[in-house]
Amino acid sequence: MSKSESAKKSYKIEGMHCASCASMIELDLEDAGIKASCSYADGTLEINGPHDPKKIIETVKKSGYSIK
Repeated sequence: MSKSESAKKSYKIEGMHCASCASMIELDLEDAGIKASCSYADGTLEINGPHDPKKIIETVKKSGYSIK
């Protein structure tokens, strides 16, 4: 079982081609119960509050993007 993180965390997202890509990532994470903010311009994903990093990585990869 993975540990939850409670601090603000930023991830680098690769493979987004437009602002709609960022919106889709946010929606997919919301469906997984994770509130996130994704920026196409910065290529970043920000999570505030408790979260499971493995769940975030899995969800973003299923959406078709790379995450670091």
